[in-house]
Amino acid sequence: MTDATGEGGKPKRPQQVYSLIVEVGRKEGDGLPPKATGAALLCYASGVDEAEAVRETVAILKEADLSPLEVQGLGTLDERLKAGDEIDKAEQALMQRALAENSVIVAEMTPFFD
Repeated sequence: MTDATGEGGKPKRPQQVYSLIVEVGRKEGDGLPPKATGAALLCYASGVDEAEAVRETVAILKEADLSPLEVQGLGTLDERLKAGDEIDKAEQALMQRALAENSVIVAEMTPFFD
């Protein structure tokens, strides 16, 4: 039988999904359009806190041959709803998937052009 404690008997903190905007630069093999100078990615990432979600997102994007430059946290679903953000059912479904799979989902990519 398992309990809800982590190492050292500390209570295990639940995973949450954080919305992140990640700015990426160019890198060979990144899959961005040829004349793009970079892109902004909307990501949903699970983690026990935002810092963990950011670390996991950056690591996964690097594995995908992207070059993360800057990450902006938008908050959890509850935080975003309290701030007045409108979040449709499709977006909420992606957030739920990120939580269920303990994963990072890139929901949208907007390339930058000069």
